[in-house]
Amino acid sequence: MRFLRSFAPSLLLLAAGAAQAASSWGFDDATLSVTAKKSTSGSVKEKLSEKAPLSKPVAFGGSDTLKIILTAQENGKGKRPHQAFLVLQEPDSGLEAPFPFTVKENGKATVDIKHSDLPVQLAIASSPLKASLVLASFGSSEGYNKPVFDLEVKRDPAAAPIVYEKPLRYGKREEIHHIFRADAKSPPKVISLFFVLAVLGTIPALFIGWFVLGANVSHLPKALADAPVAHGVFFGSIVAMEGVFYMYYLSWNLFQTLPVIGLVGVATFLSGTKALGEVQSRRLAGER
Repeated sequence: MRFLRSFAPSLLLLAAGAAQAASSWGFDDATLSVTAKKSTSGSVKEKLSEKAPLSKPVAFGGSDTLKIILTAQENGKGKRPHQAFLVLQEPDSGLEAPFPFTVKENGKATVDIKHSDLPVQLAIASSPLKASLVLASFGSSEGYNKPVFDLEVKRDPAAAPIVYEKPLRYGKREEIHHIFRADAKSPPKVISLFFVLAVLGTIPALFIGWFVLGANVSHLPKALADAPVAHGVFFGSIVAMEGVFYMYYLSWNLFQTLPVIGLVGVATFLSGTKALGEVQSRRLAGER
C-alpha cells in the first residue's frame, strides 16, 4: 500500500505529460466545392478528412472558383489557430503557393481561390498540384500539415496561352556597348555662303568708315615702335580666333574647339590690355 501511494503521483504526472504531448491541431466539417463562374453545371462538392486525402484529383477549370469551409480544432475543440493556410505545391519543381484562410474565433474558416489567383508556374503545371492543409499555433500542440487532395488545373483551349516571363533579378548582366550620336553636320553650303558674303561685305564698310571719320594711319609706325609685341599679338589673336571658328565649322568638334578658344582668348586679353594702354597714352599726349 505504501508503495502504491508513493507511486501514484508519478503515474498521474506521467499521464498528464503524455496527454499534453498528444494534443494536436486538426479540423472537422470540411467541405470542398468547385463552381463555375457562369453556371452550376459540372460543379464539384467533396467532404475532406484529416486522416486521408481524396482518392481522385479535383478538376479546376479556367472560370472555376475553389472554396473550402472547415472548422479548425485543437484537441477536438473549435479554436482559432495562429496559422491557417492551404498550400498548393507543384510536385515536379517543389514550388509552393500559400492561400490563407479567413478564420473566426470559434475555428470556422473559409478560403476562396480563383483560377486567376494561381501563380503562373502553378497555372501551367502539367501534373496535378498537391494541396496541403496547414494548421498551427503557439503552445505545445502539434501542428497539422498534411495533403488533403490533389488539384488538376485545366486551361481553356480557346483562351490565350499563359506565358511565363522570367522575372528581373539582380546579378551579372550583359555588357553594354554605348553608341554615341553622330556629330552634327555642317549647314547647307548656300546658307554658309550667304553668311560668308555678309561678313566680307563689312570690310568695305570698315574702310569707308575710316575714310569718313578720318583714321590716322600715320601713327602706325609709332604704335608698333612703342608696343610691337602687344599690337602684333593682339592682331594675330583676332586672326587666330577667326581661324578657330573656321576649323570648328570645317572639322573640329566642341571638345577640340573650346581649349583653343581659351588659349587664344587669354592671349587676346593680355595683349589687348597693353595695346589699348599704348593707344590711350598717345591720346593723353594730344596725338590723334
